[in-house]
Amino acid sequence: MARSLSLTGSADFLYRSFFSYSGLRSTKTDLQEGTVMHCWVPKSHKASKPNLMLVHGFGANAMWQYGDLLHHLMPRYNVYVPDLLFFGESWTRRPDRSEDFQAQCLMRLMEAHGVARLSVVGISYGGFVSYSMAAQFPEMVEKVVVCCSGVCLEEKDLKEGLFEVADLEEVASILMPQTPQKLRELIKFAFAKPVKGVPSCFLSDYIHVFCTEFLAQKKELIHALTADRKLDRIPKIEQVM
Repeated sequence: MARSLSLTGSADFLYRSFFSYSGLRSTKTDLQEGTVMHCWVPKSHKASKPNLMLVHGFGANAMWQYGDLLHHLMPRYNVYVPDLLFFGESWTRRPDRSEDFQAQCLMRLMEAHGVARLSVVGISYGGFVSYSMAAQFPEMVEKVVVCCSGVCLEEKDLKEGLFEVADLEEVASILMPQTPQKLRELIKFAFAKPVKGVPSCFLSDYIHVFCTEFLAQKKELIHALTADRKLDRIPKIEQVM
């Protein structure tokens, strides 16, 4: 949540204003069974336009990852931008932490908004969720775009040193940084040309606003993503990518 006297909180407020100005409105949908999902949806749904969902990865919230793309997409699509569970304003009391459950919640969210067919774009963790949506709901997902996401990742890949991290605990410490140094590591991993020289006070402000809630649940999401994951168990999809 945005906080007063905070550069990060002010930027989040500007993103929220920009999304509203672009033709989207903020909604919360109670999916029952202790699950609530937040989503930016079109203020005016146009039946002549195809539907497009943008699924974010680990980070601040959906606005920060897709704000720069809205002006390209809004003229052509009915755009839906949800917060995944334990990000932004979405949460659940249910214990399931799998990307399959995230995908099921997104589809229930779309059904609640009367969307029967859509295409999906997912980045990073959102790519795992988008792939699962396409696999579980082929009759609803027309096309899927997976960006910067190791969908074919296996549990053994981490053990064999495929990535520059020692284990899942280190992954969690980088994806959910609690110190400026860890946030610098995340920036290094996340960007081809990472910004350098950001003052620690700005990084601490970002951590205070976005990286202090649902820490245990987000760590469980990371563990669920890789636990006993094997390539031959990953379902194939038929949609255009």
